[in-house]
Amino acid sequence: MATGRTSLISLITTTLLLGSAAAWADSIQRIVHDDGRVEFTNVKRDQPRASTGNDTVYRYTDDHGVIAYSSDRPSGAEFEVIRFHCYACDPNSKVDWRKTPLYTKPYRNEIRTAAREFGVDPALVRAVIHAESAFNEKALSPVGAQGLMQLMPGTADELGVKNALIAAENIRGGVNYLARMLKRFDGDIKLATAAYNAGPGAVTRYGTVPPYAETKAYVERVGILHERYAAR
Repeated sequence: MATGRTSLISLITTTLLLGSAAAWADSIQRIVHDDGRVEFTNVKRDQPRASTGNDTVYRYTDDHGVIAYSSDRPSGAEFEVIRFHCYACDPNSKVDWRKTPLYTKPYRNEIRTAAREFGVDPALVRAVIHAESAFNEKALSPVGAQGLMQLMPGTADELGVKNALIAAENIRGGVNYLARMLKRFDGDIKLATAAYNAGPGAVTRYGTVPPYAETKAYVERVGILHERYAAR
């Protein structure tokens, strides 16, 4: 995520504003139950149900034509999956990163154009997108990171991104930011991707990949994905 990430464990209850009239109107509440189970929902209930234990939210249209968000998979309705966690950041992930399917076709032109503009290896761009959102252009995080490359609103604004949920804008902004991190850390991809995840201040402070389990896992997995995308 560009830039910085707050631990989900530290969040007890979070209300996310997900829209204006166009895209940011509904609110989602994150509820941590006494037994540690997590629930995301904007569906009012007398008694909250336990979540499935993950950070996946389903977005769908309810019977009244209202956009709804819930941790419970809706039955009898079309839905979209929104991940509220960096795809490659869970240290306990069971994904085999050397065998998981790659996304070689989506956003080919957007990635190529942005990579050429900012002088970044397109395989690295694709690896970061894969790690951040698994190519879910509508991904939103609990701390507000948006889109394919999970841009924080402040960072997006600084990069001139007007709508981070538009793929081309998000990719251009994310690649711009990644290029800045590569420049800041003398082309060191591990440090640059660590900065993309944890912020450049943390990398500067430690002088290496910060000793955060999430960041260490993220850097390793981006490296694996980069190697695989570069070989395609």
